[in-house]
Amino acid sequence: MPWLKLLHISAVIVWCGTILYLPTLLRHSDQCVPADGPSLRQWPRKVFIGIATPAALAAIASGTLIFVTEAVVTTWLIYKLAAVGLLVLGHGVCGMLVLRAEAGRLGACRFCHVLTAVMLITLLAIAWLVLRKPA
Repeated sequence: MPWLKLLHISAVIVWCGTILYLPTLLRHSDQCVPADGPSLRQWPRKVFIGIATPAALAAIASGTLIFVTEAVVTTWLIYKLAAVGLLVLGHGVCGMLVLRAEAGRLGACRFCHVLTAVMLITLLAIAWLVLRKPA
């Protein structure tokens, strides 16, 4: 069981880091000039598909296994799962922004700053819920 919690915590850290970093990466990759080469424009997709999505799947799968093995359903868990649902929604929005950036329709992406702020607030709410977990 400790290895499962370690996997969950590690995957959550990687997932959250990439979700916070991805909107900024999208904004800067969209502003690069063709002389910078195609590699900078490819990074958002590589980060999203190669790092963020596998980490999200590992975090959700390991969290589900922890939930199933402990078999405890409390109000605290419902709130935490709702916050995780917001995080999954933000992950999907990041994926949509990656597709828009590849199509050249991202524009100034003022929404990227809002998305980063909403994801940060969601992550802080999840951390607060985890730290305030009833015994």
